[in-house]
Amino acid sequence: MTNTMRYKGYTARVQYSPDDDVFVGRILGIEDSISFHGTTVKELHADLKAAIEHYLEDCRKAGRKPQKQASGNLMVRIAPELHAAAAFSAQAQGKSLNTWVEEAIKEHAAV
Repeated sequence: MTNTMRYKGYTARVQYSPDDDVFVGRILGIEDSISFHGTTVKELHADLKAAIEHYLEDCRKAGRKPQKQASGNLMVRIAPELHAAAAFSAQAQGKSLNTWVEEAIKEHAAV
């Protein structure tokens, strides 16, 4: 079972709040705070969509770009030996290191 929802490229984590008897969601990976809630899955989906649409409209009115959860660029620091091993493995498979790493991440991430 996953505790995430997606809409228009944004991913949210959903948790149950026993104090309020409601599901609460928060958009992950951006500095702006976007949250939503619902007592049913249907309400949760509707409020997620409304929250994102409201955020996008507010950004448009303010003349600023909405934050995105990821740029597509990933800077990772790893041990030189691991870097070399990954590069050798990629080369042996006839792939670029970038393609090899992307495939490894897809294999292990919830995409």
